[in-house]
Amino acid sequence: MEGNFAQRMQISTTWIDTGNLARKPTGFLRFSGRLKEQKRLQVFVSAQFRPVRDENRHRLASFEVSRSYNNSRVSTLESESLQDLLDDEALILKNKSQEIEPYLNGRCIYLVGMMGSGKTTVGKILSQAIHYSFCDSDTLVEKDVGVTSVAEIFQIYGEDFFRDKETEALEKLSLEHRYVVSTGGGAVIQDENWTYMRKGISVWLDVPLEELAQRIAAVGTKTRPLLDREPGDAYTKAFRRLSALFEQRYKAYENANARVSLENIAAKLGYKDVSNITPPMIAIEAIEQIGNIL
Repeated sequence: MEGNFAQRMQISTTWIDTGNLARKPTGFLRFSGRLKEQKRLQVFVSAQFRPVRDENRHRLASFEVSRSYNNSRVSTLESESLQDLLDDEALILKNKSQEIEPYLNGRCIYLVGMMGSGKTTVGKILSQAIHYSFCDSDTLVEKDVGVTSVAEIFQIYGEDFFRDKETEALEKLSLEHRYVVSTGGGAVIQDENWTYMRKGISVWLDVPLEELAQRIAAVGTKTRPLLDREPGDAYTKAFRRLSALFEQRYKAYENANARVSLENIAAKLGYKDVSNITPPMIAIEAIEQIGNIL
């Protein structure tokens, strides 16, 4: 697979005259208004050549900017909603998905990770990019039991009952094809679940605990049955409980075929804060990591 995949070539720093840029550049290079105000930008460009040719037999290439003016690092990707994805994110998602689709052979993709790691949001973007259907295993369990939330299942039947139902849901999904599946945060602790997920490709969305706690605190813990019993303010109890859960689960997460680390993405894009990373950026990295193992 690696031999068929895109090859990367590093190009030394170069200058771009922003006066020659169109008001809305097309393709993969796009600059914010603040950067456009600079007369010249020093950028470090990497060219990723796709192993395809257009109808005129021209070889196609996409470019990503990784360094910018005054040695400050910026990203070519900007935060946008799924409905408003424009040139950069949409094109990168499309091109990368076309690279891996022939090698997926319809295998399901299972997203694993802690609660709040964005498995559902990223999963929906990923499924659209590779033309798969999307499924949330928690939703399957809720429909099977006839309740509206996992929290309600925990309250009425207990965690063991939920885990059994979760395993049943993953068993059924393992018989399907062309699904991106968002799994529950604790699905990885059951060995039987891995038996089913190994029929497809598993991807761990690895998000720093501080970021997870901030996300959960922002929306509250009422829908998180493993967190709501903790004392203290929302952030403190979320971080305390998440730390304990991660200690129990991280070795299981490492069983995943691929790992998408938000800290690694931030380092690559020059972000100091992982909260600036958008779901489409994570989906792009997921596709890239999946490609690396195919």
